[in-house]
Parts: sequence; structure tokens; C-alpha cells
Amino acid sequence: SGAFKAEFDLLSTHNQGFIEGNAWNYSFYVPQDVPGLIQVMGGEKVFVQRLDSLFTMELPDEAIAHTEDVTRDGILGNYVHGNEPSHHIPYLYNWTQDRSKTQYWVRRICRDMYGPETDGLCGNDDAGQMSAWYLFSSLGFYPVTPGAATYELGSPSVKSATIQLENGNRLQIETVKQSPRNVYVKDVLWNGQALPGHSLYHQQLIQGGTLTFVMSPKPAH
Repeated sequence: SGAFKAEFDLLSTHNQGFIEGNAWNYSFYVPQDVPGLIQVMGGEKVFVQRLDSLFTMELPDEAIAHTEDVTRDGILGNYVHGNEPSHHIPYLYNWTQDRSKTQYWVRRICRDMYGPETDGLCGNDDAGQMSAWYLFSSLGFYPVTPGAATYELGSPSVKSATIQLENGNRLQIETVKQSPRNVYVKDVLWNGQALPGHSLYHQQLIQGGTLTFVMSPKPAH
């Protein structure tokens, strides 16, 4: 009929036209044009406020009561990490002046929603994405836009890591002053040189080299 759904519930994860999430989470699902999304939402200030609200508001039990694929153990505020469509959201702060919030929430999610137990994954692991998010994020970067040759910088939780690339090159991840308390990134270096901006390029990584994060207990931005 072309009419909008009557009695639409922004928080409900059942029968609202969205799978594995709700309208709140899907409102951020524009990974191919984050600057455009920020503009449509009313600018950077409003965008950050909406992200803050997503992570800190309370999702009532009735919003997930009739949805078997959204469970409480995979929810942070109203952010549904236990299902894959929302996985890019913590990195969206990178397009604002509040990049430190990406660093904070990424480390919080790694700490609280993953563990070494047999049930250490929240939600499900469709196509290995829940595990892939953790591996990428633990190394300090994540591919927000599927198919794009860029990665968004976050906050690594490893002290160091070595990745042997398929082409024979080696990618080394190093951290300085890494600790559970130092979740913020003061500086990022690529082969000893300051890395500008908030992104890495795939072409850089496959050439091999050393990516260094200087950690801090205080936000740099």
C-alpha cells in the first residue's frame, strides 16, 4: 500500500522489518557513506549524541522477548553486538572529533563480550564474523566498509602480534605502554612514521611493516 507500519517500535527486535537488531541499530547501517549519514542525521554533534545514546540507553527485556537470535549477553546498552549487522557501529566515532570513544567501546566489547570459556562468544558466530571482529579489533583495526580497501583504527588489546601474509611479507603489530587501563591511543606509527588520520589502507598492510600503537590512560582527542 505504500503506507508506513502502524505502531512502529524503535526498540523491538521482533516483527519490525529488521533482522538481528532493531531500528535504532539499523539507523547506523550506512557503512559505505558515513559522512553522508552524519549529514542526514543533523551533523557531527547530533551524530555523536545518537551514538552515545545507543551504547548507554537501556533496552528493555520486552524488546527482545520474542526474538531468539537477539540475547541479553550480546547487548551493550541498546547496541546489539551479539549479531553481525551492528559490528561496524563502535568504529563510527572515527568520523568525528570523538575518536577516543571508538577506542573505549572497542576495548570494552573485547573485554566484556568475549572470553576463553566454551561459551565465550556472545550471540552467534555466523560465518565466523563474531570471531573475525574480535581478531581484527584485538589487532587495532577493522574493515568498516565491506569491499573497501581501508581499515578503521581502533584500540588493540594485544601487546604484540606477527601476521605472516600470503604474499610472504610480514605484518608486525606493536604496542607501547599497553595495559588494561591504557585503552586510548596517543599515537599510531607505520614503520616508525606518524600515521595521519584514522584509516589504514590494505595496500599498505600487504607490503608488510610495523604498525605501532602508543597507548594512554587518557583520550588524545
